[in-house]
Amino acid sequence: MKFHSSVLFVKDIERSKDFYIRVLNQEIEHDFGKNVIFKSGLTIWEPAPNHIIEKELNTKGDLNRFELYFETELLEEFCERLKMKKTVFLHEIHKESWGQRSIRFFDPDNHLIEVGEPMEVFVMNMKNEGLSIKQIARKSGIPPETVETIILRLKK
Repeated sequence: MKFHSSVLFVKDIERSKDFYIRVLNQEIEHDFGKNVIFKSGLTIWEPAPNHIIEKELNTKGDLNRFELYFETELLEEFCERLKMKKTVFLHEIHKESWGQRSIRFFDPDNHLIEVGEPMEVFVMNMKNEGLSIKQIARKSGIPPETVETIILRLKK
């Protein structure tokens, strides 16, 4: 299990991106439009109205606008461990529109935690499903050159 980032759910991605870049001097590592990952490990995300987070969790007000994000290649095993610990889930394993599988659950103080597959895993899953580099890039929002780099690196 690897801690990846803290995620802030924002109401206006452009306004928030401008704030974190101009006021806090954050540098962008990946910009996926409505999801921006800074080199520092902070992520800002404006979830779509039909996303599972917006459907299942009240993020409209000032509560529940934060999540800790971890990654693991062993998502099924981790999910089973959470079930054995009687963890309260927002949702069990769910495939996101960009191809990544994740689970979301609450810690004992009701903070939201997400555990998802690393980018390399879900890119290779899509490649193994027969998608081309262009199709993976279009679906995931990851630049084609990054997709190609991941595939070439993992084929070795």
